[in-house]
Amino acid sequence: MASKLLLEIVTPDRKVLSQEVDYVGAPGIEGEFGIMANHIPFLSALGVGNLYFKEGNRTHYIFISGGFAEVGNNKVTILAEVAEKAVEIDIARAQKAQEKAKARLAKAQDNIESARAQAALQRALSRLSCKDAAQHAGTTTH
Repeated sequence: MASKLLLEIVTPDRKVLSQEVDYVGAPGIEGEFGIMANHIPFLSALGVGNLYFKEGNRTHYIFISGGFAEVGNNKVTILAEVAEKAVEIDIARAQKAQEKAKARLAKAQDNIESARAQAALQRALSRLSCKDAAQHAGTTTH
């Protein structure tokens, strides 16, 4: 039985990661799910949040926004609308986006504007939490 998984993360613009890992935790739309070697095959839609993977005793973080995860044959393929390694996240930009989203939310005049502002706020907060988690884990190099 295999003890590792191949994790591949791809966006419309680039391949973000292709690496053997021990564990993957991902933000599904119904909640977080985890995958280890020899997991049964499945497909899941992804929400906004932080994907993390373990490689030995190190944990690495990647911000994910939407897409799909496919699991099978000890391979996890993430097809994401947006994926940013923690090291790529610009804290100042994410904080500005958070402030802008809060202002938009306060001024929202209908459900559509409110939903868009909520989504923008969630993305900004997730980016900030991804960067923070990586810094606390000491793995900002990934």
